[in-house]
This record gives sequence, C-alpha cells and structure tokens, in this order.
Amino acid sequence: MKKFSFLIGLVLISTMTLAPNAFSAREKFGADKRHDEVKKELRTIKPSTAEFKWKMVMPWSKGLLFYDLAQHFADSVALASGGRLEIKLFSAGELVGAMESFDAVSKGQAEIGHDWPGYWKGKNEAFVAFASVPFGLDAEGYNIWLYERGGLEMMQELYGRYNLFALPGGNVGQELGLFSNKKATKMKDFQGMRLRTPGWYMDIMTNLGASVTPLPGGEVYLALERGVIDAAEFSTPAINYPMGFDEITKYVIEPGVHQPSCQSAFFINKDAYAKLPADLKWIIDIAAKETQLWSTAWQENLNAQAVKLFKEKVEFIRMDEETLNSFAKASHEYIEGLKAKYPDVKKVMDSQDQFKADFADWRQERSGVAPWPYDMYVKGKHLQ
Repeated sequence: MKKFSFLIGLVLISTMTLAPNAFSAREKFGADKRHDEVKKELRTIKPSTAEFKWKMVMPWSKGLLFYDLAQHFADSVALASGGRLEIKLFSAGELVGAMESFDAVSKGQAEIGHDWPGYWKGKNEAFVAFASVPFGLDAEGYNIWLYERGGLEMMQELYGRYNLFALPGGNVGQELGLFSNKKATKMKDFQGMRLRTPGWYMDIMTNLGASVTPLPGGEVYLALERGVIDAAEFSTPAINYPMGFDEITKYVIEPGVHQPSCQSAFFINKDAYAKLPADLKWIIDIAAKETQLWSTAWQENLNAQAVKLFKEKVEFIRMDEETLNSFAKASHEYIEGLKAKYPDVKKVMDSQDQFKADFADWRQERSGVAPWPYDMYVKGKHLQ
C-alpha cells in the first residue's frame, strides 16, 4: 500500500510540472515582458563605482506621512546601491516652497521631487488623472493601469515635457470623506455648503452649488474651528488623524468619492537621471515599485486603526444611493467636458475608462467574497 501511494504521489507531481499545453491546445497565457529586456541589459550592464548625492524636494512637512513615503524610497535606494546614490530630503520650505518643487527639479535646482500630481493642475489638467479622480481608480486599479495598461508611459510622457522623468511614488488608499458640522447625506444638503477640497472635485462641487476653497492643509483646522468653512477633506484616515479634525467637527460624511485612492509620484530631473549608470537606474526603478507596494500595505493598516480612533469622537454617516448616483453623474459630465476641451485629459481618461470597462466582468464575477469577519459575512455582508 505504501509503495502504491508513493507511485500515485509521483504521478501527481509529474502531472503538475508538465507544460500547460500537454493538456490544452492553448499556449501559455501571459508573460513577463521585462524578461527579454533584462536579458539584453545583462549582456552590457556592469556594476558601477560612481557615487551621487541628490537633493529631494516636496510639498510635505516632516509631520505628514507622505514625507515617510519619500524617505522610504530614499532609504531603499541607499541600501540597494550600497550608499552609492544618497538622496537627502528637504521638506516644504527648507530648500524651496511647497508648490515650487516641480519647477525646482525641472530647472535642476534639485535632482528629484515627490508629489501628488494633482498639484500641477495649473500646468496641465491631465496631471490630476495621475493623482486621484472622483469615482476613479482605487489603489489596485492604479497599479494595474500604471504598470500593465500604459499609464506609466503616459505619465512619463507628460512629465517629460517639463524635463522630468517620473515613476509612481506610493498609493495610500482611499481618502476619508468630509469632516463636517452639518449632517449631509442628500444632494440638497450640499448646496450652499462651505467646504475645502482641491482638484477636479473642487470644480464639481462648485457646479453643484457648494462654496469651495482649496485651502492648504495647515489652514484647514482653524477654518473649521472658526466656522469659516462647514466641512473639509484632506487625506486618508491615518494622515488626517494627527490633524485633529475630529476635535472640532461632529460628522464624517462617507464615502470619499472624491479620491477612491491617492497616488503620488517621484519626478527626476532628466539631466541628472541621464548621468546615472544603468545599474543605479534599475535600482531607482525597483525601489519606486517597492515603495508603491509597501505604501499601500503600511497606510491601509494605519487607516484601519485611525478610523477606530475617529469613531470615539465623531459619527460616520453615509450619502444615500441616490446622492451617490447624482455625484457620479455630475463627476462624469464634468470630466467629459474636460476631455472635450483638453486632448491630454481625453487620452489619459479614455485609457482609464477602458481599463475599468475591461475589468468589469472580472470585478463582477469575483464579488461576494469580500474578507469581512466571519460573523458579519454569515449575516449577509458579502460585498466590499
């Protein structure tokens, strides 16, 4: 019997290791496109000994968790390069002003920067699409679109017009909705509301009758406390928590339809990048991908903790289905208008919309197994 079982085991192992086309007429489904590129690189690439010291500028203060994303990347580059590429961080105002970082790197005053691409809306509306789109891509969607659907190439082409080479620089997940002293769940509740939000959502809410201002993060608390504004959103739960909005508001209006996820980027002066040997360019590329992966896991774990703390002081309320649909319709109409006006926005948003359409079948078929706790699942809570 033992001999028979052993033979059965060998048969099972051998069948599992046979090529897929031993059982099917189809060839292998998918391949790592980078593999051939790496094989070519390895024929010529040689480890370098040159050392580089770079300056990184950003819109962030050291107190914001976005700063930690930039530091994580710099640390990964230093470790992987054995210290041959050292990146020193300068927070907002230390070397240049927060909103001057883009131009500073473009002109070569600093070699690299970190951002939320939507800050450069004034240079080109399409930058917003690489940051956060109302009812747009979540963190998973951005990863797929950027790395597998041509999004990264579009990002690099857009930044490239300004003498910059760009890479994804971390995604911290969905943002919270509005911290508010008004209990708004229906569309009519938002009319006349004074609120803080930037980007495309600022224009959308203005069109819907709200009074909107894109206040800097450091001014939001006082504006809420003094009643200058009724409501505000800033970022994810973990990034919001140190800002203390729950101390001066009563509600959080969910969900955060304005930013289903918050995507950052690293942007590098092209002349500085060109001076790097090939092995350091690969290290930058891989360190950026590692930061993109780590950032979501790190932040979402913190987000879960922060929400529990928020719920000790504020009430979480949700917009009803009719209101969500109305916001979605208004957002769609606004973005369609941008697409008609700006070819760059059309190119990028058509690509994102096509990805969402192509992914819809799989999203539908895989639904129903969201990882809720057991007691919640068996009571009927199946969808995300």
